[in-house]
Amino acid sequence: MTARTRAELASAERIVVKVGSSSISGESSWRIPMIVQALSAAHRRGAEIVLVSSGAIATGIPFLQLDARPNDLATQQAAAAVGQNVLVFRYLEALRPFGIVAGQVLLTTGDLENPTSRSNARRAMERLLSLRVIPIVNENDTVATQEIRFGDNDRLAALVAQLLNADALVLLSDVESLYTKPPTDPAAEAIDVIAADDDLAGLEFGSSVVNSVGTGGAATKVSAARMATAAGIGVLVTSADLVGKALEGAQIGTWFEPTLR
Repeated sequence: MTARTRAELASAERIVVKVGSSSISGESSWRIPMIVQALSAAHRRGAEIVLVSSGAIATGIPFLQLDARPNDLATQQAAAAVGQNVLVFRYLEALRPFGIVAGQVLLTTGDLENPTSRSNARRAMERLLSLRVIPIVNENDTVATQEIRFGDNDRLAALVAQLLNADALVLLSDVESLYTKPPTDPAAEAIDVIAADDDLAGLEFGSSVVNSVGTGGAATKVSAARMATAAGIGVLVTSADLVGKALEGAQIGTWFEPTLR
């Protein structure tokens, strides 16, 4: 049943959770077991969990002995090929103590735009969920070019939530909630709830690039949240450090109310 309020996340049956590169790569890789513990708790109560995880390129960079995120497509693809393998291994190892299996799903926009491959992706993920497997979804960076990229994994997460008719979408960030202005601005105020018909034209959501390892940011989360809520899916934007509380329905983050359907 669709989560109409943030509190209903605690009983939602199908939840898509998205985590960004900056939260789980490099020195932040320690968060993976913490995130997995929260997902496992929701899984244990019976929820179906889909994890959309960025981080393949950022995870692969040190293995290629690069000092920074590469600018050229070929090196980005090489880093993704190495990093995706390591990233999924880390999730699998973190899930092992809970007796939960994960399955890797790599997508491009073409996969969701083509009716046949879209149907195949939905069928595969539905079957994984019925087998109590957690699908770990990421953009297929090894083959994706600029023309077939989602642009950011916030958008991918919203599209996956739509594809699977999820009850809720949780977008994990570096900050606890969205603000009326960039959080560093003293005049910034945390936003508690955004109604489906709220006009956001007067608000500032910070830059589109958060740091050197990931793309995305507050603006992309707002765009993805609007996409999901228009399909009747409630969305919570909060910090990766609060994922456990988020899935328990705590009064945290910014909640985007879904359009009634």
